[in-house]
Amino acid sequence: MIEAIANAFRVPELRRRILFTLLIIGLYRVGAHIPVPGVDIAQIQQLIEGQAALGLLNLFSGGALEQFAVFSLGIMPYITASIIMQLLQGVIPAVERWSKEGEAGQRKMIQTTRYLTLAIALLNSIGLLTVFRQYVGGAAGFDLLTNVVIVITLIAGTTMIMWMGELITQRGIGNGMSLLIFASIVARFPSAIWQSILLGNTAMVVVTLVIFVFVVAAIVFMERGQRRIPVQYAKRVVGRKVYGGAGTYIPLKANSAGVIPIIFASALLFFPAQLATLTGNATLQSIGNALSSGWLYYVLYAALIVFFAYFYTALVFNPIDIADNLRKNGGFVPGVRPGKATVTYIEKVMNRITLPGALFLAAIATVPTMLFRVTDVTILEQFGGTSILIMVGVALETMTQLESQLKMRHYDGFFK
Repeated sequence: MIEAIANAFRVPELRRRILFTLLIIGLYRVGAHIPVPGVDIAQIQQLIEGQAALGLLNLFSGGALEQFAVFSLGIMPYITASIIMQLLQGVIPAVERWSKEGEAGQRKMIQTTRYLTLAIALLNSIGLLTVFRQYVGGAAGFDLLTNVVIVITLIAGTTMIMWMGELITQRGIGNGMSLLIFASIVARFPSAIWQSILLGNTAMVVVTLVIFVFVVAAIVFMERGQRRIPVQYAKRVVGRKVYGGAGTYIPLKANSAGVIPIIFASALLFFPAQLATLTGNATLQSIGNALSSGWLYYVLYAALIVFFAYFYTALVFNPIDIADNLRKNGGFVPGVRPGKATVTYIEKVMNRITLPGALFLAAIATVPTMLFRVTDVTILEQFGGTSILIMVGVALETMTQLESQLKMRHYDGFFK
């Protein structure tokens, strides 16, 4: 590992990319500590500690929300916009055409995602302003100019984060948006450990860190797990040359949906609580409390994660296109007839391997929360399975990119 990192810094281009990425992440962390004007930060921190939904948003913003900083909205508006665009591919034919039009279509997708991000950022900033209304100008009457400045500042912060993420993707190493989320989560890690130690949970912190190592190993195992469907290509004779005849495989990931099912399930369960916070409705408040705590929360959370794992996999994975591409290129799955039989076979295999991946996601998302309720260890609350899953996934993706860059220059990479 150390030798691979040293090799990366020996290559001038890679060194520039890595240093540029670290510089952008550093600027992102600075923006997470610059508060917007006209707020009482101490009161806002107390409010966030009592709201599970706001605590989750605060984690993904790297603690920027509890400071009501310029980057309070974090990268979540862009992530939400990207997910919406992926969902629209299966609903709106024009969006589906863009996804298949190559570079020109990708530009349209990116531009639309940017505009959608700004719209979501506007709604989120107004929502946060409503939640924190008693700490921004008082309940009796708002200072309109201050509110407008805060909304514009939050939208500008989201736009800048989006720009930073794209800069990292273009000129740095790894996926910029993913790395910014990674930096936000990791930034909270030292303070959570220290807070747990101050509360007298030193032994539990050590046990938790040991469990953390095993959980990371399990996530790596699941993220790299594949079911490989063998594919054979028929031989074709063109003139005096023979083409095809080679064997390959279709890699199907056990967890092809990634962390998206957890995000969908969390958003759905926390939505009544967020709506109750905005409206102050007592009925919604009781529903939100029931859905965000207790055994009902755990059961619904696990069930929704499994459901969304299948739903999202079916949305992004199209066995009909795979079967058509195989047929057009003279490929076939040994023992399976081309056409509809191939589609049915791929669907059956995908449904089978999605189940263990979905159950693993449900366990990773719910078990740390249950352990926190029993042990009251702060680090379990702030760094549940979702955070670990995101961190490991982003780290693996970045290391894979570095690996490919080092292999191109005849250096040993991270994976032996």
